[in-house]
Amino acid sequence: MLEDPRLAESHRHALDSFPPDERPFLADISLWEASLLVAKGRLVLDQDIESWLEIAASPSVVTLCPITSSVAAEMSRLPDTFHQDPADRIIVATARSLKIPLATQDRKIITSRLTRIWK
Repeated sequence: MLEDPRLAESHRHALDSFPPDERPFLADISLWEASLLVAKGRLVLDQDIESWLEIAASPSVVTLCPITSSVAAEMSRLPDTFHQDPADRIIVATARSLKIPLATQDRKIITSRLTRIWK
């Protein structure tokens, strides 16, 4: 949504090209992460956070993935040596639980090889 230059144009186009009934998945913890980044001044939006989050979480944009019992169980399978950030652990566990690749630029997640990375 923010057209972050770290996201390749080809990836942005691919995400925007998903059919309306097959929107990309988004771990709901990512909404919390975005609000924290705004509060810390590390993410600047051109509108209020509530409006932005409402759009970001819209079913026409993404399919939200809650923390289910399957995701929680998958979290328990992640090694202690992996990323200690709770949100990142939830995101990886969500991708593993759903057996879907994860779109991320996070080096700790990528190098861990704990989940498939979307290319």
